[in-house]
Amino acid sequence: SSEAATDVENVQKSKISKAMKAYLERAKEYESCMNTARLEYKLGKRHLANMMGADVESFSQQDVDQAVQYLFPSGLYDPAARPTMKHPEEFIPKTKGAEFDETGRPFHPLFFTGRPNFFQLLYDIVENINKLNSLEDSARVKNRTNESILQQLDLTGSEWLPKEMLERKIVENISDIEYNNFVDAMNRLAQHPLSEKAKSFILEYRKPLISKQDNDAIPAPQHDTDGRQYVTIYECLRKTARGDVTMKYPGNGTVTINDQDLRSVGSTQQRDQILFPLLFTNMIDKVDVYAKVSGGGPSSRAGAVRWGIAMALRSFVDQDMISSMRIAGLLSRDYRRRERKKPGQAGARRKYTWKKR
Repeated sequence: SSEAATDVENVQKSKISKAMKAYLERAKEYESCMNTARLEYKLGKRHLANMMGADVESFSQQDVDQAVQYLFPSGLYDPAARPTMKHPEEFIPKTKGAEFDETGRPFHPLFFTGRPNFFQLLYDIVENINKLNSLEDSARVKNRTNESILQQLDLTGSEWLPKEMLERKIVENISDIEYNNFVDAMNRLAQHPLSEKAKSFILEYRKPLISKQDNDAIPAPQHDTDGRQYVTIYECLRKTARGDVTMKYPGNGTVTINDQDLRSVGSTQQRDQILFPLLFTNMIDKVDVYAKVSGGGPSSRAGAVRWGIAMALRSFVDQDMISSMRIAGLLSRDYRRRERKKPGQAGARRKYTWKKR
């Protein structure tokens, strides 16, 4: 009987296809890698909590991010380049599940297209369009007015998922042409008069844009004792320079830095840098500027004052000019810092002169 059971087991093993065996090996390797990464993350999180003197059990991911930012301060502008500690499921890409049974027969009817999830997505888009067309036809048959049936979805403030995010979502790699086909199909669905009824499906593939209206709120001008309008911009930053800028309207073009006339401050290049926002908006002789700045060098102080002047000018120009200033980069804060010197080099990037002997 034991020999018969062994024979049956061997027969069952022989029925497993090579594709299934390859998948099982890949799944085993992936699960082993994930288990190791989860264990390392758990140990690192516990060690980090002990370093910060916090409770290990209640140490959340937000606490981890704050601890890493505190222990490893970084002046790098790009957040992706800064040190981080995330759960492995957030940065290790997912893998597909089994796409076929033990005999090698695929589960998905579009398996032999090479990208079943992507083409299934296109089929779902067309299916939603056909459903909306049927609803529109039935509404017209009932003699409803156009206003009563128009329910187009408002997609303001969002965009379609980028190609990389879409690939992660469907766990498949697609070409640029296929991504363009996806965008065209989704645009056709979104522009349908009844696209509001497919809101949940459409928003699943939309990415919200970051709104800067709250961060860039334009301050309302106040009035001084002389009746003139004025705006004060605090915390004007550039490297280690810090300053405050007060702008008064109307004015005659007076610009003072730390109670000194602009002509006696810095070099010609730095004075041109300070005056550039006023020249760009043609407000050079219409406002007065009073700035207080400290710290940093001459260049960083000029950059801090320039940014403060540009931010203050928003209260005295129209929206078209504000858009032009934003395009010109006047409203963007400069987060660059001096790069540290590297050991074995003459500077941050410069190397020592090479000598043969």
